[in-house]
Amino acid sequence: MRTLYPADVRIAIVCDNFSLHLTTKRCRRVADWAEANNVEIAYTPTNSSWLNRIEAQFTALRYFALDGTDHRSHKEQGSIIRRHIIWRNRHADDACLRKIVSRANVA
Repeated sequence: MRTLYPADVRIAIVCDNFSLHLTTKRCRRVADWAEANNVEIAYTPTNSSWLNRIEAQFTALRYFALDGTDHRSHKEQGSIIRRHIIWRNRHADDACLRKIVSRANVA
């Protein structure tokens, strides 16, 4: 991601408090890279996934692709998820999608 923007543009990466995301507090490797590359790693507070804007997209994914389903295999479920992502990227202005995402985006 760093190569997509000039080095003087600060990039913020938002992470929830999933234990694997907290490695910068224990291991300096990622923290050192972030500091050297003008990247800020911002952690959301515990029990506040609603602050992470991507969570609303997962709400829409569950609504459109997973709720009320009984997939026969992980392969079938993965296929449904991929189809939803392709549809979502082509229909970002869909009224129903926007309504679900807006409702989930409380922050």
